[in-house]
Amino acid sequence: MPSPKLKNSLNSKPIRIAISGGGIAGATLMNALLQNPNIDPHIYESAPEFSERGAAVGLSINAQSITPEASCLDVSLAQLMVEKQGAGPDAGKVVFDLSSGEAALIVHRARFLEELLKPVPREVMHAGKKLVDVTEAGGSLVLHFEDGTSETAGGLIAADGIHSIVRKHILGNQNPAASPAFAGWWDCRNLVPFDKAKSRLGEQYFQEARQYCWVGDGTFIMHDILDDGKTVQCVGAVRTEDDWKSDEWKRELNRDMLEKAYKGWTDKAFADAMIELLLDQEEPRAFSQWESKHGDSYSKGRICVMGDAAHAMTPWQGSGAGQAIEDAMILASLLANIKTAEEINDAFRAYDGIRRPRSQQVVESSTITGLMMSGKGPDTGLDLSRLKDGMWSRWDFIHNLDMKAHKEEAVRLLKQVQEQDKD
Repeated sequence: MPSPKLKNSLNSKPIRIAISGGGIAGATLMNALLQNPNIDPHIYESAPEFSERGAAVGLSINAQSITPEASCLDVSLAQLMVEKQGAGPDAGKVVFDLSSGEAALIVHRARFLEELLKPVPREVMHAGKKLVDVTEAGGSLVLHFEDGTSETAGGLIAADGIHSIVRKHILGNQNPAASPAFAGWWDCRNLVPFDKAKSRLGEQYFQEARQYCWVGDGTFIMHDILDDGKTVQCVGAVRTEDDWKSDEWKRELNRDMLEKAYKGWTDKAFADAMIELLLDQEEPRAFSQWESKHGDSYSKGRICVMGDAAHAMTPWQGSGAGQAIEDAMILASLLANIKTAEEINDAFRAYDGIRRPRSQQVVESSTITGLMMSGKGPDTGLDLSRLKDGMWSRWDFIHNLDMKAHKEEAVRLLKQVQEQDKD
């Protein structure tokens, strides 16, 4: 059923767009499409309710500019420090300090999603709808759900995450890029009360709400403040040569694993305190990090993928959510420049042409940054001066994107595609 806003549209037949996935990516796109009277968007979430897992998410400067919902949430800045294994003159020295207005915004995932969903009419939100197949009939797409129901739509935009079945539909099940690949790290995290973290890790790190990170030899430690200063997210990451299986997303975490990983840290007291905080939960787990490999396309006909379904990446540059938001901005701009469902194919081809090169560049950059932040960069290692030279500018191409020009380029490409179809 069209939303009340769309019922009142002068266009008697708005194009029905289905969004599969009700996380941050899908909700951001839903917000954008609701502004278009020619689009009738519906969002389908596989879980029984719309919710986000995980503690924090980073929003870069450019992503913040198109998500005003983030303005009401907490701000944490970032300071990155190098911690050399064993004794050494550079242990504990600062690599760089993002203390200016150029820092990312660190927000709580669940609260951010809640803000994004507030303006969405309940009648276009469909929970408990796990997509299992997509077919075509009568010139429309037919979405088949696990509960046995189906819906029709003019186009499908899948924000169904790293396990995306729609990505497999686009690339083919046998394509190596259809499934995510193990990125080479596992991490563990815990949310702890602010006062406990402050007393264990040291008061000097809690004078203001910001993010602190430490580089080790094959390891990494981070903590940041959430929930208006009530909670601290503690994270430990480890570079590993182990090959995690494709269906192995977590393992039991024990003290021996963490002590082995952080045994050589110069500030042993700090490392031991972080280990205690990471283990201070009912079921400590180590989670594998995964990423998408280059695929041939983000679209096929009237179907496309966005967010993690298109370009899952490691968290090292805090850009996963930001790239999903950029996807939403471009998709909304392109769909605002079509009039019929038959033009969706052209819009999605233009989307692929604009967003795939940009987002895959971020995927690759994040992996290299992770190696550097784990002390394993091939050109940096744990050398302080090389880390400073190599790390400082790594975020420039992410943060300095001209969003207006990016949209204009997408629309130009759409017109080129449409002209090609006429020939």
